[in-house]
Amino acid sequence: MKQISINSGKTVKALGLILSLSAMPLLLGVTGCTTDSRYEQSTGERIDDHGTSSLVKAALSEDAQYKYDDVSVKTFKGTVQLSGFVNSRDQKNRAADLAKKVPAVKEVVNNITVKESVN
Repeated sequence: MKQISINSGKTVKALGLILSLSAMPLLLGVTGCTTDSRYEQSTGERIDDHGTSSLVKAALSEDAQYKYDDVSVKTFKGTVQLSGFVNSRDQKNRAADLAKKVPAVKEVVNNITVKESVN
């Protein structure tokens, strides 16, 4: 009788250990959902950035002074990157000014290239 209780005690401990180890990936997966990385976005940040990009694109397209057909807008954690081509330095600067006025924009990186005129 003593051997049965000793073996069943070891079995219970082994099962407890197995259950504990198998639950660890689940716990790590649940607690690992948030990200503080400066190189990764959470789902909420991605949604917000998409909305910010849309607002900046709308502001550029509504500008009466210039057309921004060749300008691309990308947003990452509130920082808007403008890229593409425009005809003048004034147009490049105006695009950045319009983007800065959008409420959700934290910073603007203006990588727009001014086309060189061929004389």
